[in-house]
Amino acid sequence: MTTAAGPRGGERGLLPDLAGRRELVGGWAAITLIHYFVVEAIAMAAWRGNPGYDRREHVISDLGAAHCGPFNGYEVCSPLNWLMNASFVLQGVAMVLGAVLLSSAVLSVAAEHGQRAITPAMAGRSAEAFPWIAAWAVRALVLVAGIGQAMVGLVPEDTDLALHLTGAGMYFIAGPLALVVLGLVWRGHTQISWMVLLFGVVSLGTTIYVLAVQLRVEEAGAIERTMAYPIILGLSLVGLVVARRVTKERRAVRTLGRPALQ
Repeated sequence: MTTAAGPRGGERGLLPDLAGRRELVGGWAAITLIHYFVVEAIAMAAWRGNPGYDRREHVISDLGAAHCGPFNGYEVCSPLNWLMNASFVLQGVAMVLGAVLLSSAVLSVAAEHGQRAITPAMAGRSAEAFPWIAAWAVRALVLVAGIGQAMVGLVPEDTDLALHLTGAGMYFIAGPLALVVLGLVWRGHTQISWMVLLFGVVSLGTTIYVLAVQLRVEEAGAIERTMAYPIILGLSLVGLVVARRVTKERRAVRTLGRPALQ
């Protein structure tokens, strides 16, 4: 694993490959999650249910309901349900891609140039290996969250509610946990770490509250969005940091006349 220049510190540990195509694709995959907000707005504009769609009262999944008719105490009717569900699936695929393509080494140092990643086998003390182990856990959590989000789109709420809620639960628990852990790991590597951590804490705190009251909440739409929006924004920020730094490294490699590792 090499980068365009030498390390900024000791010689122990691995220099992550910050010029690789897989890291670039993984970073951009995370950034694409932001498309959700455009799709949600379009699906809301096409809503034909009764009452009219209200972000505070209607849950996000109502926009993906497969049929028009009574559900959850009111009339749901989303002509663009296919678009909303496609967005859920694409988000899930993007998260899975990010989890698979972004290595633990790259995530453990926030793709910061010159920083060495220490694997558990290299660590003299357990604390030294924490960033690597935590980065591995983040990848696993994002993978679970991505699978869950894809399930939400593949199984609309009015087709199999139990399976739909299982997928949503995977997303709402694993997603913010990943952000909290990564926010802690990235401290000292980027100021964005505090935003990532904040998004994770807000989403996780709201999820814990919802579970504590057994899903019985007023203004369910507002509560759910307090859980969902921070996950999307947080993971998109993570992708932005990685993609920006990897792009910079790839340019440096080209400047030095060495081909980027694929």
